Amino acid sequence: MVIDPPLEAFCTFYKKLDKSCTKNLPEIYTEDIRFIDPFQRIDGLAALTGYFDALYARLEYIHFEFTQRQRHADQAFVCWTLTLVHPKLASGRKVAVEGCSRLRFRGDRVCEHHDYFDAGALLYEHLPLFGTAIRWLKRRLA
Repeated sequence: MVIDPPLEAFCTFYKKLDKSCTKNLPEIYTEDIRFIDPFQRIDGLAALTGYFDALYARLEYIHFEFTQRQRHADQAFVCWTLTLVHPKLASGRKVAVEGCSRLRFRGDRVCEHHDYFDAGALLYEHLPLFGTAIRWLKRRLA
């Protein structure tokens, strides 16, 4: 297997992610980063830093486990399992969701980052009342 240093740096950064890591985002992302996940689109490193600061300030635990990675030219895909603990989700228990990220590199840094995952499995199913309705609907559809 060929090691891709920029892709490995990206995965290593996310494996060590915590509340203090946002100061290191410029090592991974370009100034004009476009970040998209099921909840929103963010343009620019300053906006992404603010988003991560707010998001990770409330998390008690976060861990990414990367299961697959592949890169061709400036495009890469990484598959992962995210495990987190947030006091308002699942009564503070661990929540895990699988997803993948499509990345586009410019040089050694990421200029586009698009996350794909089941937002319901991560968030909505673990909220009081709303989660009950989502789980009921999933059972009915199955």
